[in-house]
Amino acid sequence: MSLSRINRCFNLEDFNRQARARLPAPLYHYIDGGSDDEISRYHNTAAFNQYQIVPRVLADVTDIQMKTRVLGCDLDWPVLLAPTGMTRFFHYQGERAVARAAERFNTLYSLSTLSTTSIEDVAASTRGPKMFQLYVLRDAGINDELIDRCQEANYDALCLTVDTVVHGNRERDLRTGMTIPPKPTLKSLAQFAARPGWCYRYFTSPPLEMANLSHRIAEGSSQVSSLAQYINGQFDRALNWQAAEKIAQRWQGAFAIKGILSVEDARRAADIGATAVIISNHGGRQLDTTPAPIELVAEIADAVGDRVEVILDGGVRRGTHVLKALAMGATACMIGRPYLYGLAAGGQAGVERVLELLRAEIERGMILSGRPTIGSLDRGFLRY
Repeated sequence: MSLSRINRCFNLEDFNRQARARLPAPLYHYIDGGSDDEISRYHNTAAFNQYQIVPRVLADVTDIQMKTRVLGCDLDWPVLLAPTGMTRFFHYQGERAVARAAERFNTLYSLSTLSTTSIEDVAASTRGPKMFQLYVLRDAGINDELIDRCQEANYDALCLTVDTVVHGNRERDLRTGMTIPPKPTLKSLAQFAARPGWCYRYFTSPPLEMANLSHRIAEGSSQVSSLAQYINGQFDRALNWQAAEKIAQRWQGAFAIKGILSVEDARRAADIGATAVIISNHGGRQLDTTPAPIELVAEIADAVGDRVEVILDGGVRRGTHVLKALAMGATACMIGRPYLYGLAAGGQAGVERVLELLRAEIERGMILSGRPTIGSLDRGFLRY
């Protein structure tokens, strides 16, 4: 995608449409889809509309301050890039492009266990703040190895995802015939053939693999034929609070637990030494009909905000969404799908344009609402 076309994207939904136009249908719907009836997937964004912004006038908004500190990292603004698996499937530049874009905007990039670029290669690609997202596998030796490798590569934080001990029922993937790696079938052949640019890059780039696991698990490499088969076969359903505490102790650094949806679990996370809780329903891709993260921020922040950082993950599509979450008590927000849309549309330049637009929306929203600093965003900012 040319820079001129990227620059003609004026909001995150424009990038959604561009991604759909450039990706084979199975890959686009893998990014875009949710589980079951996809109620949570869409409600995550719609729920922001329950809250209206109450602007204050005659405020000096000459100097807008968005700098914040999250998970031990000093950031220029309160939007983090969430972990997403197998990023090179959506653009050949993959995780490196996303990490470099995050560095340029001085925010934190999160690398997934199921990435197509290794822990070490991402660390070599960027000096920006980095967090590694850990899926706990049944082989404890692999889990320990991943943590140790992150320590050696100087990652700033570790994130434990706790809501994927079994794969969500993603019916869109079943209908489109999505597999990992993508394998055109009679059913999907026309969908792949309609995207020759993607096919050219896919077949002329180095083979794709789950780079952090391929040396340990054959099914974690390019031999894997189904994401659902891999997850259900390797993820540890015995994961519990004791195991999470041991992970925190082994890591000995900034530690987030992602997938929290209740005050009770947020308190348990604080009790075992978490630095942050990430309120998330996995983008509506796991258990359907769960609350939207924005609906939980206030009660979780009131319960544990003095003990841990509270990060919202899910549904953010506008800068005003970020401001609403911060006003509720969130420390920061995460985005996943939006930057994947940008990556699919235009590689690193597409991700940077997504971040540029979102940052500009946050700044504009702060100016128009009369809130010049992050600290000035409080419950008085909102009306239900």
